[in-house]
Amino acid sequence: MPDAPRTLVAGVDSSTQSTKVVVCDAATGEIVRSGRAPHPDGTSVHPDRWWDAFTTATADGLLDDVAGIAVGGQQHGMCALDESGAVVREALLWNDTRSAQSARDLTDELGGPQEWVRRTGSALVPSFTVTKVRWLAEHEPDNAARVHDVVLPHDWLTAQILKQGNGFERYTTDRGDASGTGYFSSTDNSYLPELQELALGRVFGVPTVLGPHEVAGRTDLGMVVGPGTGDNAGAALGLGLRPGDVVVSLGTSGAVFADADRPVADPNGLIASFASASGGHLPLMATLNAARVLTAAAQLLGTDLAGLDRLALAAAPGAGGLTLLPYLDGERSPNLPDATGTLGGLTRANATPENLARAAVEGMLANLVAGVADVRRLGLPVERVVLIGGAAASAAVRAVAPGLFGVPVAIPEPGEYVGLGAARQAAWVLGGDDHPPEWEVRYEATLDPPVTGEGTAVLDRYATLLASLHPS
Repeated sequence: MPDAPRTLVAGVDSSTQSTKVVVCDAATGEIVRSGRAPHPDGTSVHPDRWWDAFTTATADGLLDDVAGIAVGGQQHGMCALDESGAVVREALLWNDTRSAQSARDLTDELGGPQEWVRRTGSALVPSFTVTKVRWLAEHEPDNAARVHDVVLPHDWLTAQILKQGNGFERYTTDRGDASGTGYFSSTDNSYLPELQELALGRVFGVPTVLGPHEVAGRTDLGMVVGPGTGDNAGAALGLGLRPGDVVVSLGTSGAVFADADRPVADPNGLIASFASASGGHLPLMATLNAARVLTAAAQLLGTDLAGLDRLALAAAPGAGGLTLLPYLDGERSPNLPDATGTLGGLTRANATPENLARAAVEGMLANLVAGVADVRRLGLPVERVVLIGGAAASAAVRAVAPGLFGVPVAIPEPGEYVGLGAARQAAWVLGGDDHPPEWEVRYEATLDPPVTGEGTAVLDRYATLLASLHPS
């Protein structure tokens, strides 16, 4: 008797650098096929380029027989639309720091960072959409006057999928991505129009916030479209996190996040109180600098990433006293948008390629160790670090990470976890159950921390250098 046909779902990861699409078995999560296409480089881009990448990635029938689809997208980006739905200007992406002064101004105008934490769960940094809206109002008033709606990258792409037929009714989003705008409360699950008005001088249109497995619409061919979510919330859903897990993501940006059943408000503003794609909460710390720190160090040393690994592994822990503050593109956490990278402790004795390579790895990770410590400080358990992202494949990163994090470091098999999370959401929408389907996540390795506690001295030197250069 032939096997019953399986149900297929697709998950889209529309990231800073590319669009990746995975088509999965809805019951098991097995990837059946996939496609990808690049995005233009830069911190602003016309949203049409995302649609170009999506159509390229899904060419040659990739979505044939797919019953459901959902989009995971880069957070925070501002897609400003006029009354007809046309794009007003290139979208400002999360890593565009031109709104740094706007973030400072808005923070002061509302009464300080703690007031933003009280209202939205997060202190403002230039990544947040609300700061980009203020920048637009101040620097491009003609464009600002045309703004009717502001949507996020995943909202815009979800709408384009539905607009290819007659399935589009309204712009939609989810709690996870809405919680990164700076004008939404993930605790009250409501927009804050007074903060929209503070940014633009008036209230603008925003997407309808859907539940985690609510239908956003259907295409003409009957494909169900899920609400989608932001990239980190999508990765959390794709990884199927358990209590005590804290994810450290080492991609273009860095991130530390955990799935929580309660909102977590950080009075220091270091951990953002975002919502999750599973109906709960996703306390998160994000950095601008992660894998590209290693790329820059390799370039400086005249080698490639494999060569950087070899050099770093040849150095002793602590890099002979060298310490790198890895703020090569400014930084979001800590909030230092105008900072640059700093190499401290340099002497003739430790000035070797090996030590510089080791310091790059240790410095990149030390900034994320601080995020894990903040998650623990806020009362969430930290029993295991789940290490994902491109730099998680680095042999040097794997060697250094357990000693710095001080807990076992689990490394999942390489995978497109944002896309998998979006696909899992699509399967959840199709199934209509109270919980998403159980999909197995396979791990390559679990690395235990050394008993010597060698990471303590590295972290102490890092904290001392940071405090001396950026005491605020």
